[in-house]
Amino acid sequence: MQQNPYQKFMQQSVTTMTPGQLVVALYDKAITELNKAVYYIEEEPSIPKAHNSIIRVLDIVDTLDSHLKEKYEISKSLAAMYQYFRESLTKANVKKDAGILKELIPFFQEIRDAFAEASKGF
Repeated sequence: MQQNPYQKFMQQSVTTMTPGQLVVALYDKAITELNKAVYYIEEEPSIPKAHNSIIRVLDIVDTLDSHLKEKYEISKSLAAMYQYFRESLTKANVKKDAGILKELIPFFQEIRDAFAEASKGF
């Protein structure tokens, strides 16, 4: 089956990203999905769509966590943060609590910005 042009473009974009750019892109996607989940809970409301967005963020957190390198000291702090994200996202998903999601967005944004800044040097 042939890919549509958008899918082909996205695949090429991801395969040519540096590791730092890929991490930033994952955080960007997580932030987008968090905002969508808030919208689906507060505005639309669509419980299945909110659930799907939260699950996507959980998948991103799991991916980020699984690629941590133990030899770096910051990995322990990030692992603890990712565990906090998992617990908060699960609670938000069960309760469909947009407030919890809104509290997480600045954390994701701050870590995203730190990775973006750090990846500039590479």
